[in-house]
Amino acid sequence: MNILFFLTPKSDVAYIFEDETLRQTVEKMEHRKFSCIPILNKEGQYTGTISEGDLLWGIKLLNINSTDLKEMENISIMAIPRRATYKPVHADADMEDLLDRAINQNYVPVVDDKGSFIGIITRKEIIKYCYKEMKKLSALHEKQDTSK
Repeated sequence: MNILFFLTPKSDVAYIFEDETLRQTVEKMEHRKFSCIPILNKEGQYTGTISEGDLLWGIKLLNINSTDLKEMENISIMAIPRRATYKPVHADADMEDLLDRAINQNYVPVVDDKGSFIGIITRKEIIKYCYKEMKKLSALHEKQDTSK
């Protein structure tokens, strides 16, 4: 199964760059209502993911006044420690690789051979695919049972 069938392309994904600020990240996540967002470098390569939890713990750790947007403009998003590592898969990965990553990640970042970010595959799409496959197997078993 070609995993690119499930891909949400980069053009449809919200992401931030490493040189963006805490304020830019918070505003982008708030606007899109995302709980986590990919981070890219200027060359478009995937470098990680930052989550709402990372932002909250980072604000606390760095002793930032979370109501002062001006203060957030001076803090690089890369100054915020990240607790989880959202590991990407290559475009030629298989469904097993996706399932392995999706167990612990909301989405799976997908990169090409050069490490360039090309999009994400959401856990929801993976579960929908698995559910359809289970229904097919169930129907096949029912058909076999009735033919006996």
